[in-house]
Amino acid sequence: MHVELLFWEGCPSHPRALADLRAALAAEGLDPGEVAVREVTTEEQAAREGFVGSPTIRIDGVDVQDPGAEPAGLACRVFRRRDGRISPTPDPADLREAIRAASSAMERSPR
Repeated sequence: MHVELLFWEGCPSHPRALADLRAALAAEGLDPGEVAVREVTTEEQAAREGFVGSPTIRIDGVDVQDPGAEPAGLACRVFRRRDGRISPTPDPADLREAIRAASSAMERSPR
């Protein structure tokens, strides 16, 4: 499983998102140290990466919360929590669900 967190230094929420992500991985019995953390520094890089804002968390290339039609760019990202609140980080339950889905997909795929 490839887990990555992309961030832009202009947004202060990435340390919290990384902590939540690592906690979710540990709760699922996975190594929290395996997160690839990458900074996005230019609009061109954001476009190449499909980076729709900081933080962006992907598991096996799939965003943990569908960004919809959000444009790529250096911006702070906004997430909707399961209770309806707006947050600068994904809901920890969404992180755990995405990790479980990726784990299940790996178990089902032929080796």
